[in-house]
Amino acid sequence: MEVYWEYAFAENFTLDLLLLYLCLKCARGRIRLWRLLLSAAVGAGEAIAFPLLTLSVWAAYAVKLLGGVLLVLLAVSKGTKKTYFVAICAFFGLTFALGGLLVAVYSFFGVEYSAQSGYLVEKAPVGLIVGGAGLFAIAVLASVKGFYRYRKVKSALREVKLFSGGRELTLTGFLDSGNCLSFHGEPVSVLSPAVALVLFHEEPVGRIRIGTVNGGREAPVFACSMEIGGKQFPHALFTVGETGSKEYHIILHTSFVEGEHEAIRAASGMVTQDKG
Repeated sequence: MEVYWEYAFAENFTLDLLLLYLCLKCARGRIRLWRLLLSAAVGAGEAIAFPLLTLSVWAAYAVKLLGGVLLVLLAVSKGTKKTYFVAICAFFGLTFALGGLLVAVYSFFGVEYSAQSGYLVEKAPVGLIVGGAGLFAIAVLASVKGFYRYRKVKSALREVKLFSGGRELTLTGFLDSGNCLSFHGEPVSVLSPAVALVLFHEEPVGRIRIGTVNGGREAPVFACSMEIGGKQFPHALFTVGETGSKEYHIILHTSFVEGEHEAIRAASGMVTQDKG
């Protein structure tokens, strides 16, 4: 099989650049273009030089392992130990995943290829390689975004106990720094209509007007006792509204976020006006 080094360099440079970018996104590291370009160039050089070396199987894998670590160290900009660790793990994991994907694509389309010391040498259309790598990148980025969104929501969930008229409910609340609703200067959390119907049988203590980018509406304000993580709030205020999730039934006011993990989500952009 005849191999042109300039094509092999360009192909490995592109794939290494993609993999390094994805591993930084996984580790949430700082992305510096010049560091990515330098690291990808070093990786492409390794790919060209490695098949020319005469090494035992174990020595070859050790060199490739150290070479991969070097690429990540070059790509990461002033990261923490955790950032380096996650980036290294992500780089090798994504490399194996992409390699497996390309082998599957080559087999499906009947592309001639061979594995030389762990490196793939093939004669494939550029569009096939770029297309496969592009789809791989889209899937990885979507998965990473979904994972961090899920983790962010989970870290902001708290168990909340509500007490009103002898009734007690244990619910899941969401700590939201976007909820700035207030009634006569006191913070107001948002409760789902179904829970409010079960919990409150008394008359509301007042009404507020809630304004968003989509318009405004008036809503009642209720008072009850609340407990979050063992901390008591004897006069907590709630209004009724959609929480926008099946995972929680309360959007807690921003004052409860102090000292906690902050998250801007469902109630972001709400403004209020007391209606007495």
